[in-house]
Amino acid sequence: MTHFFTHHGLPLLFVVVMIESFGVPLPGETALIFFGVLAGQGHYDIAVVIAVAAAAAIVGDNLGYWVIGRWGGHELFERWGWLKRYSDRVLPRAEELMKKHGGKVVFFGRFITVLRYTAAWVAGLGRMHWLRFLFWNAAGGICWATLVGLVAYYGGRSAADAIQRYGIYAFGVVAVVLVVGWLVTHYGKRWAERKL
Repeated sequence: MTHFFTHHGLPLLFVVVMIESFGVPLPGETALIFFGVLAGQGHYDIAVVIAVAAAAAIVGDNLGYWVIGRWGGHELFERWGWLKRYSDRVLPRAEELMKKHGGKVVFFGRFITVLRYTAAWVAGLGRMHWLRFLFWNAAGGICWATLVGLVAYYGGRSAADAIQRYGIYAFGVVAVVLVVGWLVTHYGKRWAERKL
């Protein structure tokens, strides 16, 4: 199984990122981080990992834009009662946000978990012009894949080298740094939201 991931896993990366971008909540970013770390260990070329993830994000988002947003439309959300109740509550605000800040939502949505798999079809529902969507979607997908891929590539390799060199102590330090980073990010965002 390890051999598959280290030698033939890029199609899997493409499929997971594409399906997540289409609208199914899969761990696409986690897959990119995993393959970035594998690239850092010499199993893949990081440029290829980034290109595969960016292409998958762009293709998946465009499928979500057309299939769910434009072709499925509001009728798709009215088929099941539970989904209609949810969409009646959430979609008007999302469509309004898309009308006011469409390009920004599509671009930065790539970096936010829930928006990563919903922004594309909300853009389609809101009738955002496809070329405008494509521009912001491609820009966001390329920036996201590059940033996350390179952080995993360099951070993963550094962490693996430190653990190999310093043993379990390095693992403990890496774990503490990750926990502190998560706490700062999580609670810092809440603090910033309260101040706004």
